[in-house]
Amino acid sequence: MKVRKFKTILAVIMVSISLPQMAWGKDIETIKSPDEKAVLTISLDGDGRISYRLDRNGAAIIAPSKMGFLLTDNNPLNRGFTMISSQKSTVDEQWELPWGERQFVTNNHNEISIIFKDNQLTGNNAQNGDGRTMTLRFRLFNNGLGFRYELPKQNGLQSAKIADELTEFNIAQNGDAWWIQAGDWNRYEYLYQKSAINAVSTAHSPISMKLTDGTYIAFHEAALVDYSAMWLKRMEGNNFRATLSPSPSGPKVLRDTPFTTPWRTIRFADNAPGLYDNDLELNLNEPNKLGDVSWFKPHKYIGIWWEMHLDGSSWASGAKHGATTQNAIKHIDFAAKHGFRGILIEGWNKGWDGQWFGSGRDFSFTEAYDDFDLKKVTDYARKKGVHIIGHHETGGNIKIYEAQLSNAMKLYASLGIDAVKTGYVADAGGIIGPGENMQDEAFYWHDGQKMAQHHLKVVEEAAKNKIAVNPHEPIKDTGLRRTYPNWVSREGARGMEYQAWGEPANIPEHVPNLIFTRMLSGPMDYTPGVFSLKGKNGRDIESTLARQLALYLVIYSPIQMAADLPENLAAYPDALGFVEKVPVDWKETITLMGEIGDYAVQARQDKASKNWFVGGVTDEHERMVNVALSFLEAGRKYRATIYRDGDGASGLDKTRHNMVKESKIVESGDLLKLRIAPAGGFAIQLEYLP
Repeated sequence: MKVRKFKTILAVIMVSISLPQMAWGKDIETIKSPDEKAVLTISLDGDGRISYRLDRNGAAIIAPSKMGFLLTDNNPLNRGFTMISSQKSTVDEQWELPWGERQFVTNNHNEISIIFKDNQLTGNNAQNGDGRTMTLRFRLFNNGLGFRYELPKQNGLQSAKIADELTEFNIAQNGDAWWIQAGDWNRYEYLYQKSAINAVSTAHSPISMKLTDGTYIAFHEAALVDYSAMWLKRMEGNNFRATLSPSPSGPKVLRDTPFTTPWRTIRFADNAPGLYDNDLELNLNEPNKLGDVSWFKPHKYIGIWWEMHLDGSSWASGAKHGATTQNAIKHIDFAAKHGFRGILIEGWNKGWDGQWFGSGRDFSFTEAYDDFDLKKVTDYARKKGVHIIGHHETGGNIKIYEAQLSNAMKLYASLGIDAVKTGYVADAGGIIGPGENMQDEAFYWHDGQKMAQHHLKVVEEAAKNKIAVNPHEPIKDTGLRRTYPNWVSREGARGMEYQAWGEPANIPEHVPNLIFTRMLSGPMDYTPGVFSLKGKNGRDIESTLARQLALYLVIYSPIQMAADLPENLAAYPDALGFVEKVPVDWKETITLMGEIGDYAVQARQDKASKNWFVGGVTDEHERMVNVALSFLEAGRKYRATIYRDGDGASGLDKTRHNMVKESKIVESGDLLKLRIAPAGGFAIQLEYLP
């Protein structure tokens, strides 16, 4: 890995305040963003309630919003506070991602941490006269805000049983929101809806908004570790409150002090591209804890997978079983011929027969079906230069999976399998885990504290064996890939399989919705590359062929699948040729234009060369875009190979396969005028000419 030294600026100011002189109902602290356009103000009202507000360019974004906790075994942490001290600092540095949308990340923020003490004396506090202490830490960037609670170990708070957070996000303006509902049966797998901000109910994050003054904002969280995920519940008007994913034990979070909560994050920008080109959550996570992770290679893969979604084969054993030795060898040969590093094999292991959905009680993660020779397959793949991608579907049963986890990862490592796709197919709230007596079972939410603990346990066990992890039906991404770089991708939204059988299928606006909502959280294994544009029972997929290529550029992941059957991929050599060439690891990413749910155009520079790639998608409407190539190196020529929708083509009718491949010489300052068909897209390779 290339190492650079960067300058870090750190300035610290300590402020102590005499408690009797505290001014109630007054602003107590203020910090500005490094560019001084955003201002954060912290206040205490007459009841000792803490609130914050956020202004940008002289206009309010977040009106005064209260903070605190409800506890199940103690008085709430929400009133009677006085400020003890505060500390300010500034950081300006760059750090390097081992893989990602860009190689180097800028971390420039101003921070304030404030220690508060409350006067609600209970238990030991009442005897010794001490209140409870809590620190609030805020980091204000030019394009976002992060804040968290820090609870130290103390007499009055040896542990915290959190019923819920009282963190508010009181949005200062009206506007529109793009969101999916939280607390529903299908986890994160819903089509995004657009509504007025004051019509949102309870939403998952990220949730994105456009305010009446044109400001774009998005709410999420960072570093979700040993804590329940945050949902946003609208209380009244435009005022939202954090509510935590439920727990079967009563308190939503159980933690011994000292501990810190995840960061609550607010991105802000002048336009939709500014929401995406933003590393807020990554910057709020801890640096890499794994050390050298060069053993993970970003890659493309094919798999025994799409055929199951077409009902051409099955995960279960029997006459339709897909994961046979013979079928695996066929896929390995195709992968070797066309330069795919990986092949995913689902349904290889025992446990798929009978009722596995939401059960998983019969799964073995070390025993293969009789018609699948795991060692023979991995040996053959090794000789061909292909890597098998393992598969661990749990059926939502983490109790069974964790009992086998160590042996399963060791088996994969012994066979040279260095990536695994995990799965948690169960209705929300249906995860099966250990009960209080460990012998019993309890049911958990996919994004509750237990699952935050579980996913990290899997990632850490995989890292011991130099294995990368890609969970489906996961807990949401909160930037932990910085700390654990083997956590390479995940699902966490409606992917390509909904084009096969979804009711309804993914609609054309789904992808430009994902780019400015779900993709703000991190990489997604969307599984693009269905060149046949056919789903189950011959269903037409609303997409052009060129759009399938664009997906490799606008839905980022360091692992990208070519999902279609090998024979269908081979039937479209131009499209397959592009997928063979497109990188999956980038030096830089620029979102050139776009609007939430309408369209997006993004440019990405290959980390391994001076080449650039550009991809664009639209919704159900035809669109003309002018792509300025100002991001190219000045004074140099590039060969542009363009894969675009044919004239008159549409992803909504029988012309969807009409794709034009053309080439021209371009340079910085040129403008490419391109038509995007309804449900269409385009992909461009810009090859640097020496």
